[in-house]
Amino acid sequence: MTTSRIKQAIENNIKPKTIVSVDASTNSLAFAYFVEGKLVKYGKIRFHGADALYKAGDACKKTMKFFKNIEVEAMVIESAIYSNSPKTAMQLSLVQGAIIGSAQVAGIKIIKTITPMQWQNHVGNRLLTASEKQEIIKKNPGKSNSWYKSKERETRKNKTIDFVNKTYNIDISDNDVADAIGVGCYVSDKWNMVFA
Repeated sequence: MTTSRIKQAIENNIKPKTIVSVDASTNSLAFAYFVEGKLVKYGKIRFHGADALYKAGDACKKTMKFFKNIEVEAMVIESAIYSNSPKTAMQLSLVQGAIIGSAQVAGIKIIKTITPMQWQNHVGNRLLTASEKQEIIKKNPGKSNSWYKSKERETRKNKTIDFVNKTYNIDISDNDVADAIGVGCYVSDKWNMVFA
């Protein structure tokens, strides 16, 4: 994308031809690469290091190499969500900062974030209803509250995996990669909402 096309795309909210969507954690980057709205490539890049600082450095090196090896005009990353653990929030921020910096150095001109709820609602994975939560309790009586919360998260992760596999006729089981594809699905279908 030329500089003038990028400027025009940003000013006029024109959907880029190539988009990489990202779901980042402290340990990995799950990605989905879309060309003209079609899923072309997906996967996961794992980060290594003794602590969050070294993982951020590894994230920087690995993601910059990845971004330089694909033609990508825009990156959309799932924004960090509130965490009860300040340490986890700080570690995720370090890694996401490294990824965003790498994307900019690699030449990606359009970088946006979206909330988990934006893309989850788009792929039909809204929060569980009270009756769905009751069904989990009914099928698994006598468990702790934390067990039920974990089961609710697992149920929603599986919903996303099922949606992605059916929509794109693929067979993946990694929930992070499924999330990255879900982000990309939303972005490909609703680019104008990314700028809203």
